[in-house]
Amino acid sequence: MPWITALRSTARTGFTLERAYNEPLLAVRGALGVAIVVFGALALGSPALATSAALGAFIAGTATFQRSYRPRPVLALAAAAGLSLSTLVGYLASPWPPLFVLVLGLWAFGAGLAWALGPTAGVVASTTVSVMLVVVTLPSSVPQSLEHAGVIAVGGVVQALLVLLIPVRRWGAQRDALADAYASMADYARRLRHDPFAAFDPEALMTARSAAALTRGQARRRPAELGGKRDPMERMRPVLAALADPRVGAAEEGPERDRAREILGAAAEVLDVMARSIRSGLPVPVPERTYRALAVPAGGPVLSGPARQSALLLVGLLADSADSLESPAATGRDAGADEVGHLPRPSLPEMLPVAAHAVRRNWAWSSPVLRHAVRVGAVAAVGETVGLLLPFGHGYWAPLTAVMVMRPDFSQTYSRGVARIAGTVLGVLVASAVVLLADPDVWACSALAVLCIGGAYTTIRTGYAAMSACVTGYVVFLLAMAGGSVTVTAEDRVGQTLLGGALALASYALFPTWQTVRLPDRLAAYIEAGGRYAAAAVAAFGAPSAASRRAVRETLLDHRQARADLLTSSQQASVEPVRHRGLRHSQVTAARSAMAALGRTALLMEAHLPAPNGGPAPEPVPGAARFAEALREETARAALAVRLEQPVDLTGLRLHYDAWTLELPAPADNSTDPAHLVLRDAGFLVDALEGLQKALSD
Repeated sequence: MPWITALRSTARTGFTLERAYNEPLLAVRGALGVAIVVFGALALGSPALATSAALGAFIAGTATFQRSYRPRPVLALAAAAGLSLSTLVGYLASPWPPLFVLVLGLWAFGAGLAWALGPTAGVVASTTVSVMLVVVTLPSSVPQSLEHAGVIAVGGVVQALLVLLIPVRRWGAQRDALADAYASMADYARRLRHDPFAAFDPEALMTARSAAALTRGQARRRPAELGGKRDPMERMRPVLAALADPRVGAAEEGPERDRAREILGAAAEVLDVMARSIRSGLPVPVPERTYRALAVPAGGPVLSGPARQSALLLVGLLADSADSLESPAATGRDAGADEVGHLPRPSLPEMLPVAAHAVRRNWAWSSPVLRHAVRVGAVAAVGETVGLLLPFGHGYWAPLTAVMVMRPDFSQTYSRGVARIAGTVLGVLVASAVVLLADPDVWACSALAVLCIGGAYTTIRTGYAAMSACVTGYVVFLLAMAGGSVTVTAEDRVGQTLLGGALALASYALFPTWQTVRLPDRLAAYIEAGGRYAAAAVAAFGAPSAASRRAVRETLLDHRQARADLLTSSQQASVEPVRHRGLRHSQVTAARSAMAALGRTALLMEAHLPAPNGGPAPEPVPGAARFAEALREETARAALAVRLEQPVDLTGLRLHYDAWTLELPAPADNSTDPAHLVLRDAGFLVDALEGLQKALSD
């Protein structure tokens, strides 16, 4: 879209305020931590020392509000350690302005690289740059700088202790993630009653998997009701789709469809009950009518063939889930992969090699993270230099604004830039007016700062503009408490804020990282991952084993991640003021639809995978392994063609499929023979890939 349209769209996003708030107790707890540190440092030390302590407590408290599944005390302590180190390093370089500008640029570059570890690490690392800019002006000697670094660390310790002493919904984030996954599955079951081809967004499942990754310490303390429920819930998804799909499940009309709708409705009720139980931590009974709906009707089974097979499997999974509601502690460590152990999450010391690997992976000029790090480092250095040269007081407002605004993508940088400028200008004007007109003493400034931080914690999910206004008022009152801000006019601060925002926006315009140009690579990765997932599902019929089922699971996770990456890039590209010369938006949309059909078919195959259950091993389907290899190779070749912007040709796969059909005998009607099931579904896979070829050739 044109630049004017893109800027208007992102500005509108930045000004949007959501009617969402943090839990009041969380905001009170965070503000209490700041109050303890501020008033304690003010009583025992100087206003400047209280300013440093308050900044440390505020940012350490902010870290506990980030979306992370690590223990909140650990996040607060890690943030405090980074803030203390940045304070000390910045002060040691501050006597020599050129050296300080160089150190600041390198520190900001490192903070930008922290985005390779995820948004939480990136946000916390960015705050260390802001503290380096502000706190470095407060000490007057090296011992004082050590003292300031120490009280900043104390602020983090206080916030960590408050999290332990005033727990608010222990394991609440993990409970919500798993409950949301069950609720999304219940919604999917209800939609399948009316639309057998309803789409399913796996984002909730991906979030639940992320929440299930635990450190060793977390694994020892995890509540029993959070263990062992994610795996059977995920196994329900392909079974639900197989039962509802008229091609492979219940007939499109008639008694079979009515019975399928009844079972899907009962499944939705059980899944909703599971979600409520997990969210609250208390067993919730399943209604008796739901059990009756799942029982075989008095007149005998209505479903037959693959549909009945899917229904029986679904009822079994639901029964296991319902049983676990009544005795969650008995879901123990003896039944399911998710119960035997846990998905490993490295502890903070173990994160060092992980961080090094993430940085190496992003150490390429095409990486958005590296380009973001270069932008942040350059803008921080330029902003500090310009702030020193201009006749304004407190020149750090320009680089501070720029660093806090910048993100690795265009839409967030520009929307946050506009919101930050508006919120900062409002906060500066109001807070400066209070300071200049009321002339509050240090204790009153401290109380006003705590009040502002309570507002920031409360509105942290409302919108960046609202939170920025509160945070800016907080900083103004802290600086007034330190004694130097009364002589600095509001116009100076507003001018520096506008300068910093302009630098951030200009840096992205001059040195962008457009997601639009990454779309071919994202789409190619999605095609390749989808081909591997479908090939693994076919290959599992050719060589039935526990290893083949694990391969299906692993490729499914890769397929989900590739889909999420493509969706994210597509959404970000849709608001960028550039256009890809080779790949049109309509082609990407059509290709995504074709790959969604491929993924759905692979999901249907997963529902009927042969699984040894103590009886004789399932017979391999002749030719399945050979067709799976052809499928994998053809989709990999198609992905390479997309990356090279060449025509995609998948006609060879149809030839492989036609040759395979000649090898197998004609199946009986409504057969549940694995050979018939895999051959039928493989035909759907070929149809989906032919749709992909057509989408990319139009």
